[in-house]
This record gives sequence, C-alpha cells and structure tokens, in this order.
Amino acid sequence: MADEVAEQPKAARETYDDRPIHAEPGELPPEVQAPLAAYHGAEPPAPQWFKDAIADQPERTFVESLGSKLEVLTWGEIGKPGLLFVHGNSAHADWWSFIAPFFAADYRVASMSLAGMGASDWRERYAFSDFAEDAEAVARAVGLYEGGRKPIYIGHSFGGGQVFFAAAQHPERMHAAIMVDTGFGPPPEELAKRQAQMEAVRNIPTVDRPSRVYPTIEAALARFRLMPPQPAGNPFIADFIARRSLKRAPLPNNEKGPDGSGEGWTWRFDPNMWGKLDREGSMMGGSAVPTEVKTPMVHIYGAQSRIVEHRKAGAPSPFPAGMIEIEIPASHHHIMIDQPLALVAAIRALLAAWPP
Repeated sequence: MADEVAEQPKAARETYDDRPIHAEPGELPPEVQAPLAAYHGAEPPAPQWFKDAIADQPERTFVESLGSKLEVLTWGEIGKPGLLFVHGNSAHADWWSFIAPFFAADYRVASMSLAGMGASDWRERYAFSDFAEDAEAVARAVGLYEGGRKPIYIGHSFGGGQVFFAAAQHPERMHAAIMVDTGFGPPPEELAKRQAQMEAVRNIPTVDRPSRVYPTIEAALARFRLMPPQPAGNPFIADFIARRSLKRAPLPNNEKGPDGSGEGWTWRFDPNMWGKLDREGSMMGGSAVPTEVKTPMVHIYGAQSRIVEHRKAGAPSPFPAGMIEIEIPASHHHIMIDQPLALVAAIRALLAAWPP
C-alpha cells in the first residue's frame, strides 16, 4: 500500500497495523522510506519471468454488488476450478497480476479490487459482511463456480482477514481458504484507545483533508512505500504496483503541472476507509465469527513479517488450532513483492494436494 500524509503516534507503531503512517525524513532507512525514489520515475529493470507474467493480460471488467461497481481481473477459462485472489488494505487487484497468470492454465482465476480501493466504487460505510457479499457476487459473476466445485479464496493481509471472515461465516460458499500473511490487529480495548488517538493526530486524510495530489508521477512514486514499513524486496514489482495505485486528479488551487494540464496524480484508495470501516464483531472473537471454523484453511507467512512478531508477542488470533502454516524464507509481510515465485510454488503445492 502507499503512504502519503497520514501519521500515527509512535506508541501505535509498536504492533502490527497496515494503516498509513507518516514518517519524518531520516526516521526510516531510505530503502523503506522511499524505495522507488532512486529511480526518478523510471521503471526498474525486471527479469523475463515477470515480463512474461504481466504480458498475460487479464480481462478487465466490473461486477455490481450492493449498489457498487467492483473492479475484477480474470484469467483462464470458465469451466475450470475457480480461484479468487483478494488484496490487502489500500491496495488493488493488480497486486496479483504477476501471480495469477501462473494458475491460469488449470484454473479460472479472478482478482478483485475491494470496495473503496483500486478502480472500485467508494462507499459511505465499509463492513466485513459487505466485503463477503462482494466476494460472492464476483465469484458467481465471473464463473468461479462453473468448474464443478466451489472456488478457493486466497487473500493477503487485510484481504486475508476478509477471506477468513467469509470462510467462517459462509463455509458453504468456498472449497477452501488460503490466507497470506494475515493478522487481526490489537484487542478491542487497545483498538478503541488507538482510534481515539488517531482522531487527535494531524495530517490524517479525511473527507475534509483529501489525499495529496502530486504534480508528476515521479513525485508520486517517490512517496510510495509499504505498510507495515519494510524494504521493497523486488523494486520492479513495487514500481508495477505503485503505478497502478495512482489516478489522475486536478491539482489544488488551479495549479498547472509541468505538462500544463492542471492535473496531477493521487492514490486510488478511499483515504477515509478506516474511518468508515465497521469492525464490530468482525474478527476478534465477536459473535459474528463462530468458534468452530469448518472451511479448510492454510496460512502462508513471511519469516521476517511483523505479523509473526505480533502473534509471538501474544496478540489474539481467531485461526483454528492446528491449522497448517507455511513459512516463506527471506520475506517480510508483502510476500508477493519479496518472494513472488516462492509464493507461487507454495500455493501450487497446496492446490495439488490439499484440501484432502
């Protein structure tokens, strides 16, 4: 995800959180603070496997759900088993565009942009139950049920939380669930305290303080970084994701950019999504999540991920006891950026032998 003007108190950074934060120059190492700045708007060199993967262009369409249009990318033939990929917070469907093609020969594959993110519509309110309904609407609209079984959901980070919630609430809708480096935040009492702190912090984008508009794409790319903070293991992937995280927008105060158009670049996600998100009973052991999860599920995580640190520190998790977990070496939270081919291999191996 991209970080631009949001800021949190230092105390809120001690545990995992994928919301945007602000860091003063020099507070983070350059490779974390601004991993693309050194390229000055140019695309970093990329290996052939990556070029081949993104050359396998998806069909881009929109599916309507709950009155909103949702961006959906699809690969593979209808009639094959279905896979649904779900991205993390403030991200978009193209986070999977270099992963999904590796499955297109054997599966009908879809990647969706959650409401409020990517090119999907923004809403006045966001809820886990609505995200679950959106995923089901997408799965049915693009043919993920046509392969003779229910689809498998695969979600990263915040998207993994949505996959878990949907799997717990609606096991009849999916064959299995794969969460990729998914955490569940602090206990409810800490969350309430953190939300109160956030209300008092300056520079958080809201309806009254929208996301910043950058005069050039170079300036915007220089502000892109990952949350939780980490280096971009493969800059060519970070650049690919960052470019597709941006959209054109009018510059403030009728300013003119270098191209004279009066337009610049801003992030595509709803900057007030966290303020609009209803988390009541969502994942932290509330009544909305049953204690027994019937859907077969696996968790894939990065060996250097802050989510793992958070869980080891005693953070609660609704994951079922004895769930299969797979560690990806030399990877932080964003495994598809750090170790994309290892992630592909892990998912392929799972799909070949699991669930029983």
